[in-house]
Amino acid sequence: MEKAINIQEYISSIISLEDNQWELILNALESKVIDKDDHLLREGEVSDSIAFISSGTLIYYKDLENGDQMTTDFGFEGDWVTDNYSRLNNCPSLINIKAIEKSKLYILKNNELIALYNKIPSLERLGRVVTERFFLKMVEHNIDLQTLSAKERYLKLLKNHPEIFQRIPQYHIANYLGIAPKSLSRIRSEIFNKD
Repeated sequence: MEKAINIQEYISSIISLEDNQWELILNALESKVIDKDDHLLREGEVSDSIAFISSGTLIYYKDLENGDQMTTDFGFEGDWVTDNYSRLNNCPSLINIKAIEKSKLYILKNNELIALYNKIPSLERLGRVVTERFFLKMVEHNIDLQTLSAKERYLKLLKNHPEIFQRIPQYHIANYLGIAPKSLSRIRSEIFNKD
């Protein structure tokens, strides 16, 4: 596993809490380790929690009718993962969330989250910030898919997340970039064999 991110440090970077508030939060969190290829959420299940990745990597993907998988997002240390559409609408998820390496998570059930929002009003600010960051990431990726060339998308991903290429299988990266694995290999060859 990669280095672990402390959830208290993460939360403290966004909001300030009293000791008794920390106690409430820490008591509500469930620490869980999931092995490589284990699912946090499967398509058809209703998402009933959010999870903070302390260490490890998860992917969001959709199973396609032809048997392929379409990778739609990644989660690394310091990210929160969930299917907000399923969680907020209490409906079956259209995606899967799976660990692609052994991962340590802190899981917060929806009912616990709602109770904490009522007891610690400043915690709603954390929820808003996390949701806004996820939304902005999703919008940026959608715009990139429509406006950038495959090579430009690859270079941007390399710049923003260089670790991704050591931790994520190539076919998931190609999927996420909206290109075929052969195209990804060609782009990598062009970039790294310029000399």
